[in-house]
Amino acid sequence: MFKKVLVAEDMDSINHAVASVLRELDIPEITHAQYCDKAWLLAKKASQDHKPFDLLICDLSFKQDHREEKITSGEELIAKLKSENPELKVIVNSIEDHPQTVKDLWNSGHIDAYVCKDRHGLKELKEAILHLNNGETYNSPSIEKILKQNNVLTLNDFEINIVKFLANGFTQDQIQQELKSKNIKPSSKSAIEKRLKELREEFHANTNPHLIGIMKDLKLI
Repeated sequence: MFKKVLVAEDMDSINHAVASVLRELDIPEITHAQYCDKAWLLAKKASQDHKPFDLLICDLSFKQDHREEKITSGEELIAKLKSENPELKVIVNSIEDHPQTVKDLWNSGHIDAYVCKDRHGLKELKEAILHLNNGETYNSPSIEKILKQNNVLTLNDFEINIVKFLANGFTQDQIQQELKSKNIKPSSKSAIEKRLKELREEFHANTNPHLIGIMKDLKLI
């Protein structure tokens, strides 16, 4: 069983509930962080002391307050910690169940389990920990159902990035340069123009700003 667990969660009630599950499993060392920056610092120090965490349980959204944070989301934190400690096992514990978010996280290769915070969340979190301890992956049944739907609308990196850049005011020439710098293909201006036209047709958008608004409403960007 895991020996050292880091819980990145900004709600006290959830922290207490997660801690109770971990204690049931006789996990000896449990550390909590309510900010992503704090979680990263704790993980960094643990690695420097040659006593790294072997499991991260992480929410995706963290409410902003007066503190200025460099790492502002669970996705960023997970990516950073996995780059520094590839052996770290990661459980996402979140209310977020949008297909694009779930698919992107699994495709990143950074997570080992996805637990949905609902009425069965704590039971499923315990199941996730047991599965990971056995070298398996895990999804909450509700998440598994989402992933198995054939009609789930998801976009690839190219499509997401061109619309995100457009939303941030980039010209198509600038988008082309950004795609090249990130090694995202295709990156030609003609490919960008063609895919934007196709996306407008798919989403029944009259203009690019209309397309951006629709995709934001659907939480695709």
